[in-house]
This record gives sequence, structure tokens and C-alpha cells, in this order.
Amino acid sequence: MFEAVAFYLFAFLTISMFYITVTTSQALYALTALAAGMIFISAFFFILGADFLGAVQIIVYTGAVMAIYAFGMMFFDSTRSVREKQGNKYIISGLAILSAVLVVLIFAAPMISTNMTAFYPSIEGAGNTQEVGMVLFTKYLIPFEVAAVMLLVAMIAGIVLAGKKMDLSLTLMNQAEIDEIKKEQDKKVLS
Repeated sequence: MFEAVAFYLFAFLTISMFYITVTTSQALYALTALAAGMIFISAFFFILGADFLGAVQIIVYTGAVMAIYAFGMMFFDSTRSVREKQGNKYIISGLAILSAVLVVLIFAAPMISTNMTAFYPSIEGAGNTQEVGMVLFTKYLIPFEVAAVMLLVAMIAGIVLAGKKMDLSLTLMNQAEIDEIKKEQDKKVLS
């Protein structure tokens, strides 16, 4: 029963976050929703008993989204046009309290329940992490290495492309020149 409730809850939250990612026009909102969606995906691994893969999902994919988040803030200056709306404080407080209670209940349910049992690893004496390592570095060694090389090439290409777009150096300008550039950019945003 607990697994079914947790599955449907995290499925709804994951789909909601990715829907926000695809439909919003603000880059920062999209990246925040993408990071939240990646964290909610890790919950499925935890439900299935793959704790190592859940932790890797959080560290690797959410960390990668946060790196994209930082690059988006640096290169596109997308915070300039974001205007926050002040919502109803009672609704926000109520949703925050409801979320906190749900998180506490989800994490407390396995400790309180008496009919839940843990799954044992398929290889005697090897845990989840050892099983993933054995499969990754034996059967899937070549795809693992190819993925590492592809990530290295993508990182180098991103650095090269980002470097080409920086034709002005703010550190070499005086304050009057920087203010004039800001005024021109504000005019472009307003028009």
C-alpha cells in the first residue's frame, strides 16, 4: 500500500515538474522545475530498493541541471525580466505545511510499518553498489567510456561557444560605459 501511494504521488509530482519545464517561458523557472523533476525521479529508485542509483540520480543529474542553471544565469541574464507576483500568503503557507506533513509521513511510514520487508541482493555478499559496479565495468564498459568522452567533448564545445559570445569585458570598462550598456539592454527588453 505504501509503495503504491508513494509511486502515484511521485509520478504526479514528476509529470507536473516536467510539464512546467516544457511550458514556462522563464528559463529560471524551467531549470528549477527540471531539477525538482530529476529529484522526484530518484524517488522511484528508492522505492525499488536501488538506493545507490537513487543517490547517483540526485548527485549527477540534479548537479548537472544546477550547472546548466548557473550557465543560464551567467550567459542569458534571464533574471532581468522576471517579476515576482505576491500570491495569497495563506495558500502558500497551507501548501508548505501540507508538503512538510506529507514528507514526514512518507519518510516515517517505513519505520512505523511492521509488514514491510527488505529485498536481498541477488549476488550473495554483494550490495547494491557492488552489483552496479560489476555490471557497469564489465558488460557496459565501452558505452561507459564513450559517454565519458562525449561529455568531455560537449564540455569543451560549450566553453568554446561561450567564449566566442563574450566580445565585451565589463572589467575593462568604466561605470559610465556599463550604465549605457544597461540602458540599451533595458530598451530592448521593454520594446
